[in-house]
Amino acid sequence: MRWLWTALAVALLGGLVACGSPAASPVPTPAPLAKALVLYNWAGYMPQSVLDAFTAEYGVNVIYESYETQEDAVEAIRAGQVYDVVVMGNEFIPAMVSDGLLAKIDYRNVPNFKNISANFRDLAYDPDNARSVPFNWGTTGLLVRSDLVKQPVTRWADLWDNRYTGKVAVWPIQGELLPIALKSLGYSINSENPAELEAALERLLALKKNAFFWDAAEVSIVPPLASGEAVIAHGWAYDAITGREENESIVYVLPEEGTILWGDNLVIPANSPNKYTAEVFLNFLLRPEISAQVVNELYYANANEAARPFIDPEVLNDPLVYPPDEALRHVEIALPLSAEGQRLHDLIWERFMGASQ
Repeated sequence: MRWLWTALAVALLGGLVACGSPAASPVPTPAPLAKALVLYNWAGYMPQSVLDAFTAEYGVNVIYESYETQEDAVEAIRAGQVYDVVVMGNEFIPAMVSDGLLAKIDYRNVPNFKNISANFRDLAYDPDNARSVPFNWGTTGLLVRSDLVKQPVTRWADLWDNRYTGKVAVWPIQGELLPIALKSLGYSINSENPAELEAALERLLALKKNAFFWDAAEVSIVPPLASGEAVIAHGWAYDAITGREENESIVYVLPEEGTILWGDNLVIPANSPNKYTAEVFLNFLLRPEISAQVVNELYYANANEAARPFIDPEVLNDPLVYPPDEALRHVEIALPLSAEGQRLHDLIWERFMGASQ
């Protein structure tokens, strides 16, 4: 899939710069490790086995705190909440860097960065990966109870099919639903056109009448599909794989309008009091066998190229986790919006969430 990420980076992110590891200089004298480290992440998004292994080796207790949306995470950091490592989507990083909220990573303490695939390095949202380490990536698609739908589900637009009123489950997450609405209308998920965003709002309001919200604090959207409460939902590879284990009729569809590719990064907030310990933790996560352990347990693709030999072949060869090139011809990735564009997206979301059903 090397060609795909290179093409996306050039066409959508404004190009690549040099793909080598961040410049190295003499390794400093190690600082004492902190007794505890606070990891701020999606619920269930890091295997406990990995955290336990870090604690066993370094004697550092990892305190896991979770957020419901990336917007919540950004707001918490802006409010001064203290975390040592945060998992953050690509599109949120530039504004956080601009506002001085992310620490510059000392790569002398993260030599395992060399394991990151060149396709994920030095993208324009964070040149030289000065403040972010690429982590997981994957597709967004539709989860379908194939035995309960009246005809094959193939498009984002099928979320609005009146035949499934009350049987559509959606996550109330701005960075997911608003792009899906835009995509279903044939617009870019990164649109800043007020008319297109108004059309997306109308689309979302129509969806609100057709769907029910699934608690964003839940780890997976599989339960309502398994029970038959929902017949269509949107989700990710983890949902698809765990779903088919519960019910073989749960299938994953990459919509004809094009899937949405997401990417998450590991960052260190500027106010972390344990920056060195956080860097040691990043380096630990970038060990090939540790990154592979994350993939094997969470079923999300990882940017660590050196991890591939350690990934379970069944997972590595699963097209839900590592999709074939032909399945990604119409992908789009979320890009950082301008300040005005972000304001428009936020206002659309507020109006949507505030509207009665």
